[in-house]
Amino acid sequence: MSIWNKKPLIKLLAEAEDSEKGLKRTLTAWSLIALGIGAIIGAGLFVRTATAAAQSAGPSVTLAFVVAAIGCALAGLCYAELSSSIPISGSAYTYTYATMGEFLAWIIGWDLILEYAVGGATVGIAWSEYLNDLLVNILHTNPIPFEYSHSPFQTSPEGVHGIINLPALFIVTIISLLLIKGIQESAFVNGLIVILKTTIVILIIYIGWKFINPVNHTPYIPQSSVFTDEHGIDHSFGGIMGILGAAGTVFFAFIGFDAVSTAAQETKNPKKAMPIGILGSLAICTVLYILFAHVLTGVATVEDFRTGGKEASVAFAINKYMIGYEWLGEFVTIAILAGFSSVILVLLLGQSRVFYAMGRDGLLPKMFSDVHPKFKTPYKANLAILVIVGGFAAFIPGDIVGDMTSIGTLFAFVLVCISVIILRKKEPNMVREFKTPFVPFIPILGALVCLAMMYGLGWINWLRLLIWMGLGIVVYFSFSRKNSVLNNPQETK
Repeated sequence: MSIWNKKPLIKLLAEAEDSEKGLKRTLTAWSLIALGIGAIIGAGLFVRTATAAAQSAGPSVTLAFVVAAIGCALAGLCYAELSSSIPISGSAYTYTYATMGEFLAWIIGWDLILEYAVGGATVGIAWSEYLNDLLVNILHTNPIPFEYSHSPFQTSPEGVHGIINLPALFIVTIISLLLIKGIQESAFVNGLIVILKTTIVILIIYIGWKFINPVNHTPYIPQSSVFTDEHGIDHSFGGIMGILGAAGTVFFAFIGFDAVSTAAQETKNPKKAMPIGILGSLAICTVLYILFAHVLTGVATVEDFRTGGKEASVAFAINKYMIGYEWLGEFVTIAILAGFSSVILVLLLGQSRVFYAMGRDGLLPKMFSDVHPKFKTPYKANLAILVIVGGFAAFIPGDIVGDMTSIGTLFAFVLVCISVIILRKKEPNMVREFKTPFVPFIPILGALVCLAMMYGLGWINWLRLLIWMGLGIVVYFSFSRKNSVLNNPQETK
């Protein structure tokens, strides 16, 4: 019963073909691009951009987006090859199982729980913040009381302690129920939201450009210093370390494209559609991100992002500096609420499909691989994730879970890049509809860029990652190893 057993490629491909008893194939290449944009444009752009500018890079957050985009593009090329060659649910978890064995597959699956579940919670918390902005600034009514819209670890300037973030829990619940209803319905709702929020981003770039104050971009790369946030955590601000730290922070903004790969088993013609969906959504969003960050840091100051504009930075910047366009600030808040909903949708979709794959392999309880007889969705996995993500969203502050998501995602990307190299050696004759160019150079460079961004996130996030991984190892040796289908073939049908 070796922990290094690999899942045979022929078995993976057979599972991919056997969709009649499993998940329903309804998604097209355009659906995948919309899913990718749906996840990518959200909290990472509207919230994490300001956080990265405030804590790490100032105006040079645009350069941080360039670094993050390079890392994503390199990893995206690797994802495109693997998802078109192994079109089955599970994303990096499945690829690792086929190339590096069960133990590392478990590690990456456990890591993906950190990525998607905590990512969904982060966006849920951001949704809650913008909901209060909507109530106060647009509907001119009272906000949800601080104690019912913040975690127990947060305290208001007036000394009020948070108890539970009810709005964040609410939106996670609604999206989970929609996902149980069906992937096609979820993709349709997501498509409508994507059109709305992409329009908003373009409007902000177009209108905000003439409100850029050159003083806010001087110096573009601040001198190296240390910034201490409200939790007492030190961040490298300015210089190359500030840019790397910001790249790790805004990297959260890009995690949508790898969530696309988790829907491979529900995609029509995945061998062609997967590369288009992954690389297409990544390319569109990278251009929008860099332009958006340039405008936002030019309109408002770093101090704005550290104080008054922290929770709803985009609407704050518009209302304070873009005089005459208050309507845009109102429109932004409404659109962002809808946009965040689509991000949560794609992240919870990704998480449930990883749970489905791990349950099918016996590394998580078998019930997570149960498919609803009518809706053809992994409904028990969705319900379990509702509890996990809802708990994070209700009780943990947003900036803490956001950085945890970034480091977890980067770790997954490193293993995906390595998987491409191993599969090229082990399975040279495998049919590859899309091939990563310049192997092993591109995968090695992708892994190194991602490791550099992980380094920039600082020791506190490495500590959180190591604690999470330590807990995962305990779960593997106490449950997963004993129940693995691969290690117990006599117990399978």
